[in-house]
Amino acid sequence: MKERKTIKYPAAKPAALELRETIALPGVGLSIPLRVAKAKLSALLELVSGGQEVTITSDGKPKAVLSPVGKHESRKVFTGTREHLKKMPPWRGGPTAEEIIRADRDGRGW
Repeated sequence: MKERKTIKYPAAKPAALELRETIALPGVGLSIPLRVAKAKLSALLELVSGGQEVTITSDGKPKAVLSPVGKHESRKVFTGTREHLKKMPPWRGGPTAEEIIRADRDGRGW
């Protein structure tokens, strides 16, 4: 069941920044339709900067998530392909990747 919430800002914020169209979806959290998100982007950014995560929906389906900066865990550092290539067995002959791709393309008539 969808639960509608109205988010009101403190008195310092204008009453025009109320987000009446936000909906709490099960498993998704606070969400807002794309049309409203476009019209109320400033209010959304204030809400998100306060720590709230907001999901933007389109046709009722979640499309994007706005979250506060620094909330996500740091990403795994890309170490490049050198370490990966060191683990690969040495090439012992046979067709190269370029030859395999060329044969495949020629077989398809490209």
